[in-house]
Amino acid sequence: MESRTTIVPVLLPNGKEIRVEATLLPGEEEVSFKALPAAEIFDAVEGIAQAVVTTFQKVKPRKGSVELGLEVGLESGHLTALLVKGTGTANLKLTLEWGSE
Repeated sequence: MESRTTIVPVLLPNGKEIRVEATLLPGEEEVSFKALPAAEIFDAVEGIAQAVVTTFQKVKPRKGSVELGLEVGLESGHLTALLVKGTGTANLKLTLEWGSE
């Protein structure tokens, strides 16, 4: 089954509006031309970042980096963050280093 996408207006926290390509998720489809708040997307990113920071604090690497693949989904008129496969081999790629430089 092929996923369908649409372009939706998204309202950023600073009041600016951008257009985002969103994957239509199964369920009711609501067609709306008003800008949707981006808060749900940013809340998801914040939650993921907090979980990563907590993990880094536990394992104490000398150096670390995170690559996150996110896609925006539209479900029943609400935006949602979808973890997707990015250019790497995973949707959340962590690189950690220990030891001296």
